[in-house]
Amino acid sequence: MIDFDPIELELFKNKFISISEEMGAVLGRTALSPNIKERKDYSCALFTCQGETFAQGSHIPVHLGAMPLSVKSALQAVKFEEGDLVILNDPYRGGTHLPDVTCISPVFYAGKLIFLVANRAHHADIGGM
Repeated sequence: MIDFDPIELELFKNKFISISEEMGAVLGRTALSPNIKERKDYSCALFTCQGETFAQGSHIPVHLGAMPLSVKSALQAVKFEEGDLVILNDPYRGGTHLPDVTCISPVFYAGKLIFLVANRAHHADIGGM
């Protein structure tokens, strides 16, 4: 069994949740789309290197439930490098519907992938079939 300090665990949990909340605040504040800026139709979360959610903001539940599938699909398709950004809305790879676009970026430390950040937001006039 792994020993852990419950106080330290709670501190880290809240730090990671606050990162995803801040991601959402910045996304909402800087967006040009009224769907994002005014309707707040977006979600942000942090993921392990295996695509598992480990922190999420209080955003849209359907986004947060489906985003891990998108992140896992991106991990299977791409060998992430520093500075990468994967954009997808494929309904067969965790997409909810065409206007919900997911952006996934890796976070590296000392040249090693340590986790991924992702957001999903509703965009108007995306097109598609």
